Amino acid sequence: MEDKMFNIGKIVNTHGIRGEVKVHRITDFEERFAVGKTVYIEKENGTLLELIIVGHRMHKGFDLIQFEGLNNINDVEQFKGLKLKISEEQQSQLDEHEYYYHEIIGCEVHTTSGDKLGVIKEILSPGANDVWVVKQEKGKDLLIPYIEEVVKEIDVEAKKIVIEPMEGLLE
Repeated sequence: MEDKMFNIGKIVNTHGIRGEVKVHRITDFEERFAVGKTVYIEKENGTLLELIIVGHRMHKGFDLIQFEGLNNINDVEQFKGLKLKISEEQQSQLDEHEYYYHEIIGCEVHTTSGDKLGVIKEILSPGANDVWVVKQEKGKDLLIPYIEEVVKEIDVEAKKIVIEPMEGLLE
């Protein structure tokens, strides 16, 4: 039985000559990249390659990761553009009112008065709270702050989110 796999980052490049890869992180959990953790790379043919992290550091906003046994740029060159994944059972237990990105992206957003605004296409993490980018059918994307005053209801099963727009939010 194939476990569900979840993306935690994308390898955007190699770094240096000693086998480090530069990863664009798409997870809130920094511990995903801790030394000793196992991650997977899905190769183009769909097979999973299991890798153990032996080195991790931050550099200019990217995670630089070194994998066990891959100590040369030639070992990791082939990974450029591929996604780093974890299995479902590696997911952290979330607290109430915490969600995985994959649960939120794709949800329809409605206002408390019943208007459909659009669908969440990405999540930004600029600072204190996440910001959900909503693609409208017409017009520019809306930016919805994930804060209690705005987000009133999240139903990941039904892929539906209800918000109470603050003044100026929908302009």
